[in-house]
Amino acid sequence: MAEKITPRSVDYSRWYLDVIREAELAESSPVRGCMVIRPYGYRIWEAVQGGLDRRFKDTGHENAYFPLFIPESFLRKEAEHVEGFAPELAVVTIGGGKKLEEPLVVRPTSETIIGHMYSKWVQSYRDLPLLINQWANVVRWEMRTRPFLRTMEFLWQEEHTAHATSEEAVEETLRMLDVYADFAINDAAIPVIKGVKSEKEKFAGAVNSYSIEAMMGNGWALQAGTSHYLGDNFSRAFEITYLDRDNETRYCHTTSWGVSTRMVGAIIMAHGDDHGLRLPPRIAPIQVVIVPIWRKEKEKSVVLELADQVNNALRDAGIRVRLDAREDQTPGFKFNDWEMRGVPVRVEIGPRDVKSNSVVLARRDRPGREGKQFGIPVSGIVPEVNSLLEDVQQSLLAEATNFREANIRPVADYAQFKSVLKDQGGFLRVYWAGSREDEERIQEETKATLRCLPMDCPDDEGECFYTGKRTNRIAIFARAY
Repeated sequence: MAEKITPRSVDYSRWYLDVIREAELAESSPVRGCMVIRPYGYRIWEAVQGGLDRRFKDTGHENAYFPLFIPESFLRKEAEHVEGFAPELAVVTIGGGKKLEEPLVVRPTSETIIGHMYSKWVQSYRDLPLLINQWANVVRWEMRTRPFLRTMEFLWQEEHTAHATSEEAVEETLRMLDVYADFAINDAAIPVIKGVKSEKEKFAGAVNSYSIEAMMGNGWALQAGTSHYLGDNFSRAFEITYLDRDNETRYCHTTSWGVSTRMVGAIIMAHGDDHGLRLPPRIAPIQVVIVPIWRKEKEKSVVLELADQVNNALRDAGIRVRLDAREDQTPGFKFNDWEMRGVPVRVEIGPRDVKSNSVVLARRDRPGREGKQFGIPVSGIVPEVNSLLEDVQQSLLAEATNFREANIRPVADYAQFKSVLKDQGGFLRVYWAGSREDEERIQEETKATLRCLPMDCPDDEGECFYTGKRTNRIAIFARAY
């Protein structure tokens, strides 16, 4: 299996595509830039959905659905929004064989159509806050695409909320940024940096945009989720008003926030190795695979009997388990196959294990004999496996965190910035007092972008690495997907 996967050190981009192909996560569609998500890949996305949806509902949000098609005039009501998305729009001009009176935009995001509906639903302060999420697909006419990370059509959730005051809306924006970070860290085992986006990088039409930034296995950054405070921009465009307690008409303050299928790409790249996927147990479609081993036909029945017993015990305990009893493949093939698919724990059962009523456990995050435990009694298999799954979860998080911390590099001046970016990569941590124009020049010259201004930085001062001005703002620059 590993021979079909390009080593990361040889070609990281090819490695990524090889893993997606060999693990059967997705395939290219006949339409350029689109992908077909295969069942195993979709089950990872369902785990992302489940972890986030539970958190959304725990914080008072409800799911709804809004149309895929948006009248073109809706987008033109918010000029900055139109300007930001204009190059990415897919527009329908013919329907039912006839030219449409008004073109329809295939949604790139849903602020406008939801704003239109909110203007009908919100009348009084008693209707607020309005907290509605939708799980949907969106279309953006991307020129350069990569499976999961950037495709013309992708899946995501987009929440849109309306509030009486700016303070409440900003609180919501930051609360949901924390929710995203909690999911990334505790479910996906990906450490993230929370920060505010620069003026250049913020969402079109937003007052402020915030993101969680993750480091991938090659040191590049990935924006794993965003949360936007939209002020009253969209409320003014769509007349989302309410009567306050004094019977005065006020504009609502709105937010939007989203996570997409690029989170699947983040999981692949944050944890994968040269053998393929390494999935955190909390999002793994299959947490445990059981591989029965026999050489002689007379051994087969007793081995399978014990394998069934272990399978039933784990399944009854709520563990996602698969018994691989295929007879047309060798145990070695199965080991490599499930390693490549990133299953966190493997249970091996052979004739000797049957005699001792025990099993062998192998963990995916530690290759070879180092990751094996021998002689685990069947009577204690459930607590032992649960403990091991939790250990694998925390081990992957610790490994990713240590890798990120080792690859965050303080940089003092622009010459050092360019040298470090070229020779070492990673996240470049700098003092920043530059302008939008400065940011654009840096990106043009180095391909690095300002990922965010971290929110948890100490309040000290230094000289901006680019302008030399004194500032207390810290920024993270990196090459990014």
